[in-house]
Amino acid sequence: MPPKKKKEVEETKDLPEVEEIEEVVEKAEEIEEVEDAEETVAEEAEAPAEEVPDEEIIDERIYTVPLRRAYWTGSRLRRSNRAIRILRKFVERHMKPEEIVISAEVNEKIWSRGIQKPPRRVRIRATKNSDNLVRVYLAEG
Repeated sequence: MPPKKKKEVEETKDLPEVEEIEEVVEKAEEIEEVEDAEETVAEEAEAPAEEVPDEEIIDERIYTVPLRRAYWTGSRLRRSNRAIRILRKFVERHMKPEEIVISAEVNEKIWSRGIQKPPRRVRIRATKNSDNLVRVYLAEG
């Protein structure tokens, strides 16, 4: 019988003390607070992509850009890349900008089916501001 008691005593020695448990709980609570703060900051940072703050828009046009030439590449694995280049070239030809900014939603639309199957055409809204900067968005509808 005495060996059993020794095992019980040894098992209790392996258990962490109450103070150590409290420290671990406090650290976990701090981590949760930091994560909650990060989530609120991320929610505040998310603004509608359509809003462009404090810019004077000179020209706004809606186009349907044909991307069928992207399928003429030598490789299927370059079609979406080429579709983006075709879109840039189209906007340069029609809007005469100094710089072009393609929004993330247009990029996601072109890449939505992967690198091999970009859409055959994309409907876009291009806005030009006073600095000759053209921003490209998806057109509604």
